[in-house]
Amino acid sequence: MNAEEVKNIIESQLQGSQVITGGEGCSFEVTVIDEQFAGLMPVKKQQLVYQCLNEYIADGTIHALTIKTYTPEQWKKLQS
Repeated sequence: MNAEEVKNIIESQLQGSQVITGGEGCSFEVTVIDEQFAGLMPVKKQQLVYQCLNEYIADGTIHALTIKTYTPEQWKKLQS
């Protein structure tokens, strides 16, 4: 699996999200920007992302996953 595949999987399941990925092999870092994160606790945001990749984590295709989540507003502030 490569970072682009991880990106495509998340974007296909979290419609309207923007995903930035890095990593290779079985270790990846993902940054997910999505309006639906507004008002959610950090653990719930991560669960939404994990749900997209659960089958790949369970079968060992993805061994390590680092997740950062932001609303579009939070992301915009970070970029300033």
